[in-house]
Amino acid sequence: MLNSVMQPATEISDSITKNWTEQAIECYTLNGNCAECSIKKAHYSFDCQMPKIVEILKMVNGAPKIK
Repeated sequence: MLNSVMQPATEISDSITKNWTEQAIECYTLNGNCAECSIKKAHYSFDCQMPKIVEILKMVNGAPKIK
């Protein structure tokens, strides 16, 4: 099940897929809209994997509890 979310093969740390983080919740609330993401706006040089992580978190933990 998780393999289908992680294709093409990309190493994602198990630790980041265990709990909802502030960044994961931001991605979730933006529906993965990278154009509005604070990471994208910071112009980092890596390809963000957060949409994939959000999908894994939803499968493992369900939707986040948003305050």
